[in-house]
Amino acid sequence: MEINATYNSLVAVGDSFTEGMSDLRPDGSYRGWADVLADRLAARAPGFRYANLAVRGKLIGQIVEEQVPLAAEMKADVVTLVGGLNDTLRPKVDMVRVKDLLTEAVGHLTPACGQLVLMRSPGRNGPVMERFRPRMEELFTHIDELAARHGALVVDLYEVPALGDPRLWDVDRLHLTADGHRRVAEAVWQTLGLTAEDDWRAPLPAAAGPGWVARRTADARFAKEHLGPWIGRRLTGRSSGDGRPPKRPELLPYETGQETGSAARPAAGSET
Repeated sequence: MEINATYNSLVAVGDSFTEGMSDLRPDGSYRGWADVLADRLAARAPGFRYANLAVRGKLIGQIVEEQVPLAAEMKADVVTLVGGLNDTLRPKVDMVRVKDLLTEAVGHLTPACGQLVLMRSPGRNGPVMERFRPRMEELFTHIDELAARHGALVVDLYEVPALGDPRLWDVDRLHLTADGHRRVAEAVWQTLGLTAEDDWRAPLPAAAGPGWVARRTADARFAKEHLGPWIGRRLTGRSSGDGRPPKRPELLPYETGQETGSAARPAAGSET
């Protein structure tokens, strides 16, 4: 059922998933689902304002410290909060602390915005994800509980088989392609009660898979360009987001059409 609502402002909080990594514009900047969503909301509301505080690589503690207070001060109609997944992908993680920090973030943001939106992030199949899946599902269960307690909306991307299709993931196997980000934007759009414009759950058309040689070549490239550097950062505590500012740190007017542009492959060594 559509809720005939007009949202005049949006603040996005999180890590690389919300920053929009692997959905590159021609100028090298990232677009992503939050920008696509902002563009669509702006078309309905003259004077629409948008801020994106997300920075790649951020852990939930950093999100709570650096982004949540700023987002709360902005008093936006909609705030999206996606965080904690980077923590689950660390070699060692205190899940109790992660859940406590997420609880703190939700408690801070809920009274400061019109509608808080949480998310069960998508995850593709594979040996790397299988190792961390129990942590991810523990995080998602907690998200459901927080949403029920605080009246937040939950966008459930995790239970949608189509979003596990390798064709919706970039070569780093951690970030969605432009098409994947568009599907996420549509999912949030519909969760906000707005009229569906596309079936974001629809499977991709059937296609012949790559042959054995092509798969092994892709695996070797992935290991060299992405998995190795990713493991190295995890072991040393470094992040590609260190010292990087958010791309839209202020809640300012957003003109429609800013998300337009073709996607390209990100540089090697990107991370969530």
